[in-house]
Amino acid sequence: MKEYMTENARELPVKYRPDVLVAGGGIAGIAAALAAARNGADVLLVEKQCMVGGLATSGLIAGYLPLCDGNGRQVSFGIAEELLRLSIRMGAQSELPVAWLREGTLEERKKKRYEVSFNPQYLALLAEEQLVKEKVHLLYDARICAVQYGEDRITGVIAENESGRFAITAKSYVDATGNALLYELAGLPTRMFSRGNILAGWYYYSDGKKVRLRPLGYAEVFDEDKKDTVKPLINRRFYGVDGQEVTDFLLLSHEEILKDIRKLKETSKELEPTAIAGMPQLRMIRCMEGEYCLKETENGVSFPDSIGMIADWRKRGMVYEIPYRTLYNRKLHNVISAGRCISVDDGMWDISRVIPPCAVTGEAAGTAAALTTDFTELSYGRLAEMLKKQGQKLKLSEVYVG
Repeated sequence: MKEYMTENARELPVKYRPDVLVAGGGIAGIAAALAAARNGADVLLVEKQCMVGGLATSGLIAGYLPLCDGNGRQVSFGIAEELLRLSIRMGAQSELPVAWLREGTLEERKKKRYEVSFNPQYLALLAEEQLVKEKVHLLYDARICAVQYGEDRITGVIAENESGRFAITAKSYVDATGNALLYELAGLPTRMFSRGNILAGWYYYSDGKKVRLRPLGYAEVFDEDKKDTVKPLINRRFYGVDGQEVTDFLLLSHEEILKDIRKLKETSKELEPTAIAGMPQLRMIRCMEGEYCLKETENGVSFPDSIGMIADWRKRGMVYEIPYRTLYNRKLHNVISAGRCISVDDGMWDISRVIPPCAVTGEAAGTAAALTTDFTELSYGRLAEMLKKQGQKLKLSEVYVG
């Protein structure tokens, strides 16, 4: 039998009144906040971790996957490319994509995709520096607990941090939480990733000569060039929406990391761990159900409302336009999604969850949020014009000429 406790009703102070509230400071949130601020909005970015970057930094998933199609053509531009270059400004953890950084020939670009492994601490610090420089107001260590919802829009959110519980009211909201939290709290349709996530425990260690990333429990699907198969660390899947399950994920992840370190130290006495993730490495949790659901089978399909393009990081030659309609639900006029919680099917989820798609959708969402308080009424032509001015290419025809 369940036991309940009544929480006393209370008035909460409205501490912040930005034009745009960006919920979540991962890559999508960073891109959204920068885009909104650059288009004149007063932006508040709320992040529950103590650094920006999400899985890419706190989660140590330090692979900036391709901005190109694998056949020498770049397909993702704008802030997606800006953040890649930012991530390696103070050095990279892998070979630099020189052919792309220095305008190499098509044949040179075919040999190595436009991707890189970066230092997650550098990216977190440099991205924060950029956000502060562009006058984005950051609020760390704050968790959104509830929303006030009425007449097809969110009127405010309730958050909590060391100062206690407080309210935020904004004109527009960007849900870059990675789990469609604003939509879920507002009672709108969302869905979980049907297969669940495998256990992961990526960590860094020093072997006495170099600091290395140990991707323990790799991604569900490997890059086609590696020809590997995934052997899960344990026979259990995780969905990421239950507090105890998330704790189980972390405990088991730490257990596997410690086991791996002990095994490696048997042959390398100088090995020492240097960093473990500060958040659960759950890649696909929950997404919103938008006006359109983008499918994995829609490779090469052109949409009338495309806001940018992304490549399949696993397979060469697979390129997708992202419809604006995947970013919003008509029942919630002043909220738009970005990153890992846009409206996609399960197959597309594994493609759209990585850094370049998060940056592409984040830039589009942030730009739209600066332009309107009703995403269902925003002129696509106006949004497209702004995105193109910012350096984004929206259509396959802009890359594949003739």
